[in-house]
Amino acid sequence: MTAEPIAARHASADPDATYREVTDARGRVYRIGESDREILGRPRWTMVALPWAAMLAISVFEYAFGAAENTLSAAHHWTSSNTFWVLSVWIFFQAAVSFPAGKLREKGILTSRAAMLTGSVLSLLGFVSLSHAPNVAAAMAGFGLLGGVGSGLIYSTCVNMVGKWYPERRGGKTGFVNGAFAYGAVPFIFLFSYGFDTSNYRTVLDLVGFYVLAVTLVAGLFFKDPPKNWWPSEVDPLRLDGDPRTAVALAKNPPAARQFTPGEALRTGVVPLMWVCMLCCAGVSIFGISFQVPFAKEMGFGPLIAASSMGVMSVINGTGRGVVGWLSDRLGRQRTLTYVCLVLAVAQFGVLWAGEIGNQPLFLFFAFLSGFSGGAFYPLFTALVPDYFGENNNASNYGMVYSAKLVSGLFGGGMGAMVVDSWGYIGAYTTAGVVSLVAAGLSLLLRQPGAPRARGALA
Repeated sequence: MTAEPIAARHASADPDATYREVTDARGRVYRIGESDREILGRPRWTMVALPWAAMLAISVFEYAFGAAENTLSAAHHWTSSNTFWVLSVWIFFQAAVSFPAGKLREKGILTSRAAMLTGSVLSLLGFVSLSHAPNVAAAMAGFGLLGGVGSGLIYSTCVNMVGKWYPERRGGKTGFVNGAFAYGAVPFIFLFSYGFDTSNYRTVLDLVGFYVLAVTLVAGLFFKDPPKNWWPSEVDPLRLDGDPRTAVALAKNPPAARQFTPGEALRTGVVPLMWVCMLCCAGVSIFGISFQVPFAKEMGFGPLIAASSMGVMSVINGTGRGVVGWLSDRLGRQRTLTYVCLVLAVAQFGVLWAGEIGNQPLFLFFAFLSGFSGGAFYPLFTALVPDYFGENNNASNYGMVYSAKLVSGLFGGGMGAMVVDSWGYIGAYTTAGVVSLVAAGLSLLLRQPGAPRARGALA
């Protein structure tokens, strides 16, 4: 990759500072000279490991819920639709908190550590509320609202943290951390399928809540954001042809032209386009998470196949995020997103077909594809936002895009249940496949604001 012409290179105004600021030809400022150990007191890979552990813990909220649905409905005397509306409320608040929390973090009102600790306590309250809820409304308020806000604070803090510490090669790292949000639920999927019933559900849910509290609280104690405009000391942002891996990643995914505020990012028109694209992808993903186990059971597959299909879905959903993040550093994130949307469409039609013909191996194969594509788009959007709009306001900018999930939760969970009740699984899975194809078409229109048109193209 050829180096950008240097527009300016100047030192910090503070004579005692260990860093200096440089400006590229487009006017973007980079703060260089400080190592990760100077800022953190430890290597920056710990800001991948700690968010990974926290995401591992909160994955039980969403990805294991489908396996617990039958027991929860029986224990609380709820209908299946009631139970999935509880999940939909959780999804709404988990996504809704991302933007306001991001604004508070960027204004210095809420530190990343405070966000994590608050989220830990609220997550515990969410599970305790679900186990002891006297009615659906109480479960929606406790698990849905409190648990949703708590897990949303943790989720948004973790995924944004990684991109700040790895601005030069964020795809693989972001995908790795994001992946824990899926495969961390695998033990709980089998627990809720085999060791969870109306005689022990309160004890199990309470213990799960304390597990989430312990892991996220300990991880959160060590969270810290880098300074604004920070760039790794070993990477010269004005000469990006040094390390081959970094050179390829930045050639395919060049840094944002400048640091966009949320208002500026919104006015580019790219944020609304990304929002609709994520709305489609997340709605289909949540639908699969919510209904794959019930669909497998209705098709006559035993509880082992039903649980295994969801286990496969969660494992591949998680590991696929890391793989796709790594691939996006090499292929380009826009192109990779289009491929993922197409695979998501194929998976919906495939799961339906395999279930209808009663073929267990095929069902597990398409569950594999559904799990892979149903999570892979999340780290792509997480990395695309700072690629397009910069890191300084990433928590807010990503919060705007991620807010699509609060609407998709209604489509994928609660409204998904209504569609299944009205049209059956054939109508529901066919709709999901078509929506995935729409997302693929929208992804082709994404362009990096302020960059030469060739840089944003698929080629």
